[in-house]
Amino acid sequence: MFKHGSFSLAALAFTLGVTWLALPPHVKAGQESGEPPSPAAQTPASQASEDAGQAVLPPLPADKYLWLEDQLGARALAWVRAEDARSLPILESDPHYATFYAEALRIAESPSRLADPRQHGGEIYNLWRDASHVNGIYRKTTLASYLSEHPVWRTVIDYDALGRRDKVNWVAHGLNCLYPGDRYCMVALSAGGEDADSQREFDLKTGEFVSGGFVLSRSKQDVSWQDKDTLLVARDWGPGTMTSSGYPFIVKQWRRGTPLSSAREVFRGESTDMSASGVTLHDAKKHSLTLFTRRISFFNTRIFIETPAGLRELKIPARSQIDGLLDGRLLVEINQDWTPSGQLQTFPRGSLLELKLAEVLKDPDHLKPNTIFAPTAQEFLQSVDLTHSRVLITTLKHVQGKAYIYSPSLLGWSHRELPVPENVSVKVVSTSDTDDNFFLEFNGFLTPPSLLFGDAAAGTLQYVRAEPAQFDASKDVVEQYEATSKDGTRIPYFIVHPRQMQLNGANPTILTAYGGFQLSMTPTYSGSLGKLWLEPGGVYVLANIRGGGEFGPAWHEAGLKTQRQRIYDDFAAVGEDLIARRITSPRRLGIIGGSNGGLLMGVEMTQHPDLWHAVAIMVPLLDMLRYEKIDAGASWVGEYGSVSVPAQRAFLARISPYNQLKPGVDYPEPFIFTSTKDDRVGPQHARKFAAKMEEFHEPFLYDEIVEGGHSAGANLKEQAQTWALTYTYFTSKLEGK
Repeated sequence: MFKHGSFSLAALAFTLGVTWLALPPHVKAGQESGEPPSPAAQTPASQASEDAGQAVLPPLPADKYLWLEDQLGARALAWVRAEDARSLPILESDPHYATFYAEALRIAESPSRLADPRQHGGEIYNLWRDASHVNGIYRKTTLASYLSEHPVWRTVIDYDALGRRDKVNWVAHGLNCLYPGDRYCMVALSAGGEDADSQREFDLKTGEFVSGGFVLSRSKQDVSWQDKDTLLVARDWGPGTMTSSGYPFIVKQWRRGTPLSSAREVFRGESTDMSASGVTLHDAKKHSLTLFTRRISFFNTRIFIETPAGLRELKIPARSQIDGLLDGRLLVEINQDWTPSGQLQTFPRGSLLELKLAEVLKDPDHLKPNTIFAPTAQEFLQSVDLTHSRVLITTLKHVQGKAYIYSPSLLGWSHRELPVPENVSVKVVSTSDTDDNFFLEFNGFLTPPSLLFGDAAAGTLQYVRAEPAQFDASKDVVEQYEATSKDGTRIPYFIVHPRQMQLNGANPTILTAYGGFQLSMTPTYSGSLGKLWLEPGGVYVLANIRGGGEFGPAWHEAGLKTQRQRIYDDFAAVGEDLIARRITSPRRLGIIGGSNGGLLMGVEMTQHPDLWHAVAIMVPLLDMLRYEKIDAGASWVGEYGSVSVPAQRAFLARISPYNQLKPGVDYPEPFIFTSTKDDRVGPQHARKFAAKMEEFHEPFLYDEIVEGGHSAGANLKEQAQTWALTYTYFTSKLEGK
């Protein structure tokens, strides 16, 4: 599947050691689920005029902790070492920690966990990490072997051995392979988990890096194949070639056998854009299309295509993405209502549309789309994946997963629903561009992942294997309830709890959410969550607050920019609902979130300090008056707004956790986690927030690991330690006297 601008930009989300998916098949949904909530509050017309208002603004407030923004500065790192040295012994000396770490590591390195398949050239590949392969091996087997009970694997790339040879802690960042056949791939290597990577050409057939092949040094970059001997490369070409967001805006065409310095510029965005990229799409009927994307902001793009008349802009909505090319049809996902030029029909946001390639190339100004999928009042598009001749679509229906096969014909599109269990989350793990094979996975809070193998053309689906249970879930159940937010909008949430739970307000409870970037948070199976929190009797809650994509684009747009307080009200409403139902109490209620969810945690801590007793703030944004100047922060203005717009600046000042910290307030003691090598959000937010708490003599615990990037750690051992510390923190805070 192709998503224009193939940086992992939407992955501002931080996976909280938990893979989120939906209700397991044996659990009855709660009695209050009912109709889907109203998106209440679509983004008002005043938002557009607010965005346009520019004014000369006074300078930002004086910031005595700017020195902590020096990511690798000696003074800043000395402060980090001192805080780590103070905090870690407190958590590691807790009687729960040693057991929690051993269990978390056992689960992370378990040889029985599912080996997610990736399909290249008719063979199955998998990135595998365990105790012997800390950074992992990329290995392969045949399809028949993979479908057998005991697959036989052969190592293709050993990242640990490569790191030892290069004296770099290489973390796998994926492969980008040549169509068709996937023989030649650009292998992305990250030093310590940064978003920036180095890339080298690899031959999957010989199992070797290509001698004299394409090699790209470290940069935040976007690389794609135009043909066997040509790459389209967007990267740091030197001073003035990166946007204020830290991404490239110049695309060059690089020919095999020539120096990178000779690459020819073929597309240019603007330095004020978020990024630019290029890609060539193919389908099984030998159609191809090269297109270039200017990502004006996180959500708005302009797409240009190569036509017989030269480069032309494709007149689709700014809030759109290209999902691929199939059977001579360009697949477009729109996130705003669209009435194409010269037509009367309006296509609703959240739809998947087709454009006939021949018509597009002839006249990209006057497009004639047809609907493949349109959202309903309850069901919303989540993902689109392509096989050789079919389209796979997953949806959410009241936050419950569905999956379909869509087939093109001369008369349009037909579809069939795949027979997956009800009340689970579903994801397409991998597809093939040389045949119609695909792998599908479903799981839930209490249901370990199960893998199915399908043939999209035949419409068949067969069970392959399931991951063994990592914890005893027999005493737990999952229910779905709703809370009423401040403006009357109903906010669904899942609760995982002991079957015999007493409604006495004394149950230790962890509540989480994300609430941003149209990313859907659906229940999933996590061995560490289950073993370290659920099995000992804890309660776990996942809230589907606005800002996400669980109910389509409108659910996201309702919390954009100065409307964002709705998101924070939604989360507080779920906390208050848990207390009102006597499931828990403020003394027993903890909250956790990462990245944008870390911002959510900071806001909830400063706005409602008396509602929670524990707050885990992971790789967070916290200084919302300076976030645009820190790492990739400028790329998120479309979500949060900008301090250059008066109304948005005023709102950001009101909600910014760093700026809203006050002396003399009885805050819960938070656990603040970040990474020195996080080059997406950056550790600066966490450092400054902690330093200000220290100034106000407020207690806090702090952990800044060196590597890991925007994640819980660079390898399984580091990730296990992070989750052991986190659940030790919650256990000590919520179960103690």
